[in-house]
Amino acid sequence: MKNELSSQSPKEQRSLDQAFAHKPHLRRRLLEISDMVDAAVAEGVSAHEAEARAIEQIRQLGNALLTEWGEKTEQQAQVQARKEDPTLQPYRKKKVLNWHSTYGDISVNEQRLRRGRRGAQVRPFCDRAQVGHNSYSLPLQRVLTDFGAEESFGKASEKVREHYGIELGASAVRTQTLAHAKGIGGVEHAAPKQAVKTLITQLDGSMLPMVKTGVDQGADKRKNKEHFWREVRLCCARSKDVVESIYGATMGSVNVAGLLWRDTARAAGLGEPTHVHGLGDGAPWIMNTFAEQFGTQGKFTVDFWHVSEYLAAAAAVVAPEKNKDWLHQQQGNLLSSQVDRVLGSLEPHREPEGQKEAPVRTAYNYINERRDHLDYAGAKAAELPIGSGEIEGGHRHVIQERLKLSGAWWLETTAQRMLQLRVKRANKDWEAYWSQIAEN
Repeated sequence: MKNELSSQSPKEQRSLDQAFAHKPHLRRRLLEISDMVDAAVAEGVSAHEAEARAIEQIRQLGNALLTEWGEKTEQQAQVQARKEDPTLQPYRKKKVLNWHSTYGDISVNEQRLRRGRRGAQVRPFCDRAQVGHNSYSLPLQRVLTDFGAEESFGKASEKVREHYGIELGASAVRTQTLAHAKGIGGVEHAAPKQAVKTLITQLDGSMLPMVKTGVDQGADKRKNKEHFWREVRLCCARSKDVVESIYGATMGSVNVAGLLWRDTARAAGLGEPTHVHGLGDGAPWIMNTFAEQFGTQGKFTVDFWHVSEYLAAAAAVVAPEKNKDWLHQQQGNLLSSQVDRVLGSLEPHREPEGQKEAPVRTAYNYINERRDHLDYAGAKAAELPIGSGEIEGGHRHVIQERLKLSGAWWLETTAQRMLQLRVKRANKDWEAYWSQIAEN
């Protein structure tokens, strides 16, 4: 196997002393690594302890490498800038420039320049290195956003300390996470090149805890808060032939949710020849939205288990002593698309209109109003799902695991950004986003 690191012939290769003669930070660190190995062997440490020491040495080596790179790049940038513009002159004394990296804080003495005596300041090193004082390196921004997307900002800070040995507050995690949560919204999911034959899609809503500050002007915003719940609508879509869905989420109106639903379906492969199999709990706003967005191209089926819940409540009245047997019988009728039999079993037991608690009448009306959307036999024959568990699971792992933490209340703008971030990660657009940033 070729040594890809070597670009010199054997005659041109330098000794380590020659290579590190003008790299004091790296030379010192490599000597310490050598001493660490000798000490670990002499002490007879375990493999676990040896690895822990190695990790710490690698962190320090990375810090030394970036410091060495920074110092030499600063000198080179100065020379290059003054060569291109001879009017540039040193401006005051060098100042320490510090930025945060995955290897800890990096410090370089930066010389700022100025054009003539009163011209504009120029910072060659900052321009070349693309860093500013107290800024965060792109790899560290990714780390902070990665942890902040999954954990509370406080816990994310603890994980950064545990895995990278870096002390950063929750505010740093929050700032970087929300900034990239906003930016990642610009990434469009790459749809399949060809339209899929059959698309399975679902839509549902759940509630998020929200807070509004400064309700009364002039009052203390920390105390003057209004807590409330806000519905977030989540949709998903996938080809019948794949397992993972594409998601979309919004806190907007039903109309906005409908447009997002269709956009999400397109991202999953919706085209003119596609048959759309819709699923949901039978709420009128979901069924109406499906009809508006997919029309005759699709067919909506009410979640089988949601219908079963209505029947289970009615079973206690219709067959109090054999309610389970009666429920299983009606479920069998539903699975064979014999809706009339189910309605016929409920009809004699319907409560009077004036009775408040009326589980039988409620079940009858619910099923009768949705009878055109209960073709479970047809769905099973086409090997299509009859339950909306996928969207319910999506609410848990896409939204609630992060945005419904105990004691967490969200500002609307913050919640919208975090929803966007969670959805893009679920859609596996994370890598595409960071690749775009690196290219720019």
